Amino acid sequence: MKQIKLIVAATTLILFSSCETLNVAAQQVMTQGGVGGLNPSSAEIASGLKQALEYGTTYSAERLSSQNGFLGNAAIKILFPAEAQKAEKTLRSLGLNQLCDNVITSLNRAAEDAAKEAKPIFISAIKQMTIADATNILLGGQNDAATSYFKRVTNAQLTEKFRPVIQNSLGKVGATKYWGDVVTRYNAIPLTADINPDLSSYVTQMAISGLFQEIAKEELKIRQNLSARNTSLLQKVFGYADRNKSN
Repeated sequence: MKQIKLIVAATTLILFSSCETLNVAAQQVMTQGGVGGLNPSSAEIASGLKQALEYGTTYSAERLSSQNGFLGNAAIKILFPAEAQKAEKTLRSLGLNQLCDNVITSLNRAAEDAAKEAKPIFISAIKQMTIADATNILLGGQNDAATSYFKRVTNAQLTEKFRPVIQNSLGKVGATKYWGDVVTRYNAIPLTADINPDLSSYVTQMAISGLFQEIAKEELKIRQNLSARNTSLLQKVFGYADRNKSN
């Protein structure tokens, strides 16, 4: 009888222990994102996000630096400065459409030249990104968090790099001459206020703004489009972000 009691006690202990083990295992599965889909480590989050951002920024810079990267993109095409749009309208009404078109084409060509300088600046910013930066960008709840990060840490460098390239390019593609012709012709019209905005500053600002718009599009694509996550690491990291968003 004593031996039977010992066997029952031992069996009960094993059963309780097994239940406890199963509970622990279940909790681990739940916290790890389900069977076959472990949550990424902090290092994987940083690596995955950097991988995505390097692709997105490189693609954006290369696309914008190609011919018609700016000119052929209606969303970021550089037009006359706001303070000169009245002048453009007046000159077009006088039949000077070609002159105005030449100005617009040359402004966009200068921006396309400058976009070539963007890639190494973004790559450097990505390399300097901390694990905390990456985690905040991934899980902070903002669809443009990475773009905002780049604006904060690269804007001054981009301006410094873009401006001399644009200034040189404006002369190379004829923008300086065309713009001089516009200013001269418009300022010669009686009863009009003279115009002469700083063209290189304007194009620099618009080129950087257009670049960030394209990066924001790429960021949104990888956050929302599953097919854009073309590596197992991206699927793991952004899948984890999706699960956190829905919780």
